[in-house]
This record gives sequence, C-alpha cells and structure tokens, in this order.
Amino acid sequence: MDPFEIFLMAPPGLEHILAQEVSAAGFNAPTVHPGGVTIQGGWPDVWRANLTLRGAGRVQARLGAFRAFHLAQLDKRARKFPWGDVLRPEVPVRVEVATNRKSKIYHAGAAQQRIETAITEELGAPIDPKAQVVIRARIDDNLVILSVDTSGAPLHKRGHKAAVGKAPLRETMAALLLRASGFTGTEAVVDPMCGSGTFVIEAAEIAAGVLPGRDRAFAFEQLATFDPDAWAALRSQTPPPLPDLAFHGSDRDAGAFARARDNAERAGVAPICTFTKAVVSEATPPEGEPGLVIVNPPYGARIGDRKSLFGLYAAFGARMTEAFQGWRVAMVTSDGGLAKASGLPFASESAPIAHGGLRVKLYQTAALGG
Repeated sequence: MDPFEIFLMAPPGLEHILAQEVSAAGFNAPTVHPGGVTIQGGWPDVWRANLTLRGAGRVQARLGAFRAFHLAQLDKRARKFPWGDVLRPEVPVRVEVATNRKSKIYHAGAAQQRIETAITEELGAPIDPKAQVVIRARIDDNLVILSVDTSGAPLHKRGHKAAVGKAPLRETMAALLLRASGFTGTEAVVDPMCGSGTFVIEAAEIAAGVLPGRDRAFAFEQLATFDPDAWAALRSQTPPPLPDLAFHGSDRDAGAFARARDNAERAGVAPICTFTKAVVSEATPPEGEPGLVIVNPPYGARIGDRKSLFGLYAAFGARMTEAFQGWRVAMVTSDGGLAKASGLPFASESAPIAHGGLRVKLYQTAALGG
C-alpha cells in the first residue's frame, strides 16, 4: 500500500515539541499543523506511533477523500468507498462528521447518517455510538476527507494509572513539557507538588526506556489492516535495566503521594521513584548531580484561591533558591503574576499552551546560581 497521511494530535501550543519527538523517533517527513503533526507512512508506522510516542494524544490515519456538493452525491460516493480495505464487517463503527461554511453540505448530522448507511449497507458493519473504531469525516470546501482513529482511548491513558488528583496533568502533555524543559532521560527530576505523580513517573519511564503503550490495547487491533504477528514483534521489547537516577515527588496531601506511589508501582518504575509527604518549603534534592525541578502548581483558576497562592509560589521560589543550587526549574502556570511571585530568575516563557480549558505557559530558569 502506498504511504498515506498520519495525523498525530498534540495540545495547541506544543505541536513543535511533538514534532521534535517524532523526528527523533525516525518517522518520515514530520510537518507541524495546528493541533498536531502529520507524517507519511504505512500501517506499521501507525502501530509504532501509538506504541512509542509519548507526546501524541491520538493517531489518526487518513483513508482517502472525494468531492461531494450535495447529500445525494455524498451518499453515492460513500457507498463506492473501499471500506472493506480498512474496516471489518463484524466490528462496530462510530462515525463523526465536521463541516465548515465553505461546503455546500453543511448539515453534519445528515452527512453522518449517509456515511453510516453506506458502511452498514455496503460492508455490513454495525453502527454503535459507543464503538471504539471511529471514522471521522471532515467536509472542507466540498472535499470529504475520511480518517480512522487508530488509538481508541486517548493515548494519555497508558494503562497503568488508576489514581489521579483534582486537576490531573495528562501524561502526553507531561512528556512534551519535560522535553520542552530539556529533559532527555539522563538526569534526576524532582516535583515538590507532585499530585498523583505524573511528571515524576513519566520522567522515570523516559529514563528507563520503556514503551508508553506497553500496557494497553488500541483501536487499530480491530481493523482489517492489523497484522497480529508483526504487532507482537514490534512490542516484544525486553525492558532495559533501570537507570541509576533519582525521581522524587512530594506533596503536602498524604493521599496524593500515596496515589503517586501506587501509580509508580503499576508502571514498573517504583524502584527509581520516591514519594514523600512534605510541604514545598521542605523540598529536598536527592543525592547526586543536579537535574530538573518541574512543577504544575495550582493556578487559582480552578483549584485554590488566587490570593492565597502568592505565598505558595513565594515559598516554592525561596526553597529552590535555598536548597536547589545548580538545578534548573520549570513551572507550568496560567498566571504570570503568580510565576513572578516565586522570585525565580526565569530565562524564558513559552507561548500559550491549551490545558483543560485554560491557557498555560512553561516558565524556565537556567541552572540556579549559575
């Protein structure tokens, strides 16, 4: 089969960081677009992207496109589309349609119904609103572009995290923020506001060289293009020895660090992760060379009252200056005033990044005291 377009979703504002990961992983022709990165490849590339990329939120494979200027034309061309090349007749399918004002077909619901009918009557596959296999159609300037979601559950669901905090940071976003902070898996990482441990566990997994998708299933396993033997060979990785590095998280909430410890255990990185109950002013660097401190503190927008948070940010900055000389600090927050209250010498701040309905930035220092 000829190479086709594969779309890798990313949080808006972090597309270029995902492109760096994609390029480093050896995928072909990564190109940045709003909301993600495209590559050219085949089905083995789809499987590998789902299994190995830490920053991608979903992997969509483009199936084809055709022109349609009215519903009757859409119906006719959808019936002629080679659904059986990708879909299996016994596997339920869900169809989602998005239209824009440039197209003569503007009623997404009617377009969805035509495509569903074509799949059911021409292929025999049942339509189920809860199906894991999702066909996405985008009608743009009268061009119907068809893709299939090959991931199923979002890729931040690694398959080993059972407990999360109040405002969880997705593992995919944590991986991109770690990369944006210069983390390559060769230094210690500390998060003194660790919550359920996402930054710490993700950093430990990167250092350990384990595959992010090792513990979960994917929608592509239900497609006609799936090759079980090739997939088994792709995922049959012998885990390398755990590195001699420290990944440490602490939180003032006893429940939070207990959840983090359980999550690290399920992820298989507990031997190199330490979680303790401590307030920010008691954060302590592990023994060894300095590394990266990275935090996602409360912003006041959803959790905590903003006025009371100035003290927390100031205490964090003071502790970093006092006890973490030589360490780099990265902070995620939606509030520049709170970041400034830390008193830390931030050398850079990122462009806005979409996160849970908010726009956050990543603030970074050089090595403190350097």
